[in-house]
This record gives sequence, C-alpha cells and structure tokens, in this order.
Amino acid sequence: MIPFLTALTAYFSCGLFYAFGYLRDFFHIVVDWWKASNLQDMHQSALGLKIFTFGAPIFAFRIALIDLYRARLIHGLMWWNVFPMTITRYSTDEYCTPRVIQSLKNYYASTCSARIDGGTTSLHAELEQVVANFVRKPAALVTGMGYVTNSAILPVLIGKGGLIISDSFNHNSIVNGARGSGATIKVFQHNNLAPSHLEELLRENIADGQPRTHRPWRKIIVVVEGIYSKEGEICKLPEIVSICKKYKAYVYLDEAHSIGAVGTTGRGVCELLDVDNADVDIMMGTFSKSFGSCGGYIAGSKELIRYLKYTCPAHLYATSISPPAAQQIISSIKVILGEDGTRAQKLAKAHENSNYFRSKLQKMEFDVLGDYDSPVMPIMIYNPAKIAAFSRECLKRNVAVVTVTFPATPLLLARARICISAAHTREDMVNALEVMGKVGDMVGIKYLPAEPKKPQLDECRDKVEYFRLVNPENGLRIEPGGLEIFGLARSQIQDQFCTCNMMQSQVASFTL
Repeated sequence: MIPFLTALTAYFSCGLFYAFGYLRDFFHIVVDWWKASNLQDMHQSALGLKIFTFGAPIFAFRIALIDLYRARLIHGLMWWNVFPMTITRYSTDEYCTPRVIQSLKNYYASTCSARIDGGTTSLHAELEQVVANFVRKPAALVTGMGYVTNSAILPVLIGKGGLIISDSFNHNSIVNGARGSGATIKVFQHNNLAPSHLEELLRENIADGQPRTHRPWRKIIVVVEGIYSKEGEICKLPEIVSICKKYKAYVYLDEAHSIGAVGTTGRGVCELLDVDNADVDIMMGTFSKSFGSCGGYIAGSKELIRYLKYTCPAHLYATSISPPAAQQIISSIKVILGEDGTRAQKLAKAHENSNYFRSKLQKMEFDVLGDYDSPVMPIMIYNPAKIAAFSRECLKRNVAVVTVTFPATPLLLARARICISAAHTREDMVNALEVMGKVGDMVGIKYLPAEPKKPQLDECRDKVEYFRLVNPENGLRIEPGGLEIFGLARSQIQDQFCTCNMMQSQVASFTL
C-alpha cells in the first residue's frame, strides 16, 4: 500500500513532468510535426535521458565500485549490482574461462546456422542433456535467446481454442508469447491472492467454455514465474500445482530468475518449495542470470521436446547458441553443483549474501519487496523525480544502481533493483549499504517507520532465527547476519550466547 502523501507527490511529479513534456513538444511541432508522441514514448525518451544509468554501456566484467573519472572518460559504467546475478563469478577465471576459451578454439565463435542445418555441435547435445538432468526432466531444448524462448514457444504450445491463464506480474516475453498464440488470455491476481483467484478463474472458464460457441477448451495452460523479476517474490507454486491438478490444467513455469539461484542444489523453486518436478509440465529458464551466458531452455517430456524441435521457430530458423556460450553454461552448472571441487560453496554464499543484504536494507527503513533467499531486491522509490536523484547521488559516491520505472513497472511503482551474487564480498556490501543509506536519507525514500530498540535478549533471539550453518568442515562456521564465529567448540559457542543471557537449549537445537 503506497502512503497517501507519497502517492500524492508522485502524481504531482508525473503531472508536472508530462506538462513540461507536452509543452516542449508543442514548441517543436513545426519542425517535428510528423512524429507521433504518446505517454510511453515521452517517458522513455525524456525521463530515460535524465537518468544516467539508463542504458549506459559497461566496460568491466564485474566490479564493486566505480572509478568515476574513468567512467566519464570512457562514457561507460561498471555496475556494482550488475545483472545478471551470476552466482559463479569467482569461478569464471578459475574453472569456466579456460574451458570456454578451449571451446572457442575447437568450434569458433558461432555456428552461423540454425540447429536443423549445421548449427548443432556435440556441445549443444551435451548442453541439452546436462540441462535436462539439472532440472530433473527427461529432455530439454535450448535456444539462443531467453526472451524468444517464451515468445516463440508459447504460440507453438497453444493456439485458437485454447486458454492461457497468466499471473498479472508475468514478464513481457510471456505476455507477447500469449498474445501471439491466438489463445484466449485471462489474468489472475499476483501471489497472496493467486491460488484463490486462479481457482475461481479456472472454475468459471471451464464451466463457460469458449466464447460464443461454449465448446470445451482444447487446452488450458497456467503460466507463472519462479521468482518475479521486478518484485523478487517467490510464487505460490505448491498451491498453484494443486489447483491445476484438480482442474486438469497444464503448468508452465518460467524459472529465469530462480534456476541456479534458489534451492539446496540450485535447482529452482521446485526444490526450494518441495514440489515434484513431474507435476510441472513445462519448465522454462534462461542462461543469462545464474549461468553467466545467453540463451534459454524448455524442459519437459521427450514427446514435448520432440514436437518442439519440429515446430518451434526459435529452433528451426534462428542461429543456434554459440559454442563458447554453451560451454559456459555447462561449466557453470558444474560449479553450482560443486563438481568443480568447490562443493557448491558459491550457491551457499549467494544465499548468505542475499539474506544479509536484505535484512540490512530493511533495518535501514527502506521499503524492500521480495522474499528471503531471493537474490532480487527491489527498493521502492515511487516518486519518478526521485529515480534520477537516487541514481545520480549513488553514482557520485561510486556506487551504480539499476533503476526501473514505467513502462516496465506501473507508473507509481518505480524502484531500484538490487541483485546480489556470490561474488560480492562483505566489504562490497557494507560500502554499498553505507552509501545507499546516506542517499536514501537525502532523497527521502525511507518509507518504513523505524523499529523501536529491542532489549538485548530479544536482539539475540532475532539473530538466532537467521543463523545459517555453512560448510562445517574443520570446525563450525556460523553467521548471524554480519557476525562470524569460526572454529569454536560447542561449549565455546554456548558461552558466546550466554553473554546475551540466552538459554543454552536454544543453541543446542542446532545440528552440530
């Protein structure tokens, strides 16, 4: 719920901005009379140019802080919270890069052909098998672009006479794919209200049938995302799967932001929420997030993948994913699973960093959306005028943040989107939090009330709730937020908490 005063000032800022925009267009009407102007074009062309971080080029792979002089000199940016949120950043030079370079020597930069012509190499076959095993499906199909995976495959899966029921916050690629299919589209409310509203829509539409003819639907597909890209929220997958089973609807799960990022072994929301992968009919994901590459995949039954290989335009006509990119994905999956010798430390580190950063932002009174363990953290800004101010002031202090506004979000729901990876060090995060805290006070985007000071006992209990057992090799390593205790015996750990007047039984409840 947006505070009344915030909504009022945001509407006033929007009105002022568009008034000056149209006034500017009026004075240019003689010269540019043939150019049509609408709300979205004006917002993108005018507001986008006012915010330096919109569309700015980058000139470094991943770096925590920006050398501002160099950024101005080269006219580019080094993002602190670069998207994709790859959890394998440190392993790139150690494990992935040598293999990618070797694949470049063996197969060159591109196949220069579609998959059905000369665009399939042994790496493509291996990649599809590795992906299928990783997501625990019988078969998989990979494409050269994540966006196209949704927009090109949905029209192949369903057409006229079918029904697509889509989450209201689904990505634009899903929206365009659904529109291109020719199927009837219904939208259900997001997350908390999703299960009940979804069931209501299914019940009503199955009873009514197709428009005008009232014939039964040829096919019904429910489309959801694992983690929603602009909200950082995890979908209510168990409830949605249960409802789809009840009404015999297919489940299409987009895991672009969750695969490789959540779950015990990085296998996405099915693993995180204990949902059987067999209950999800079609699993989609992209390689530009957790795998540090490009492209996307569809995983499902062998019959489904065989059908798509003969009918999907992204497979039949588009150039196949480049061999070095395919090798990067294969190597990244091995890193995530710990097959490179790191024993999946990157994934644990990514979860640890995400939860630490989120808890700190919330304590600083920022309005942060999303769930714990999600690496996507939207900080709500609301007021369009504050987008540029927050972005510029952070940039002056050598921290670049990604800001998102209309038309990617509703007009009043502008935000800064933070994406945390395993590559961010504690020093990186502390420095960024310090800068963002100061700028947040300056710009006035700390919308949540300050928490009252808690007694020492309550503070310690809160810390216990967020404790994570990480890599118990050579002793114990426990992290309560920022506190680190290394190599302590059981009695020593209990002594640490006894200083906070805590009961030893609370400590003993941990598996040591």
